Amino acid sequence: MSGTKSADRRARRARRHIRVRKKMSGTSERPRLVVFRSLRNMEGQLVDDDRGVTLLGLSTQSGPMDGEVAEGMSAKVAAAYRAGFALAERAKEAGIERVVFDRAGFRYHGRVKAFADGARAGGLEF
Repeated sequence: MSGTKSADRRARRARRHIRVRKKMSGTSERPRLVVFRSLRNMEGQLVDDDRGVTLLGLSTQSGPMDGEVAEGMSAKVAAAYRAGFALAERAKEAGIERVVFDRAGFRYHGRVKAFADGARAGGLEF
C-alpha cells in the first residue's frame, strides 16, 4: 500500500476533480458553481475561470441562514440545503442566474445534492 486509506481516498477525489475540470469552465455570463464538502461543513463558490476570480462564496459556517428544509433531513444535509439556497439568493442579487455545477469529484448525493437542490430552489439554473 502506498499510504493511508484516507490519503488514497483524497487522491482519488483529486484525480476525479481534475478529470472533470478538463471539460468544464465558468465564464462571466455562466460561472462555475464549485462545492467542497468537509466532514463538518459545505462550501460553495461561483468562479469565473476566464478571469481567474471568485465572484462570491458561501459556507455553512457563514452564519444563520433561512430556507425551508424537507422533512427527515439530517442537520448537516439541511445546513447544506440552506447554504445552497442562500448562495443562490446572493448570486441573483449580483445578477447571476445561470451556472455550471462542479461537484469537485464528490459523489452527487447527500450534502452535495442538497446544496445543489437548495441552489436550484433559490433560483439558479443549471
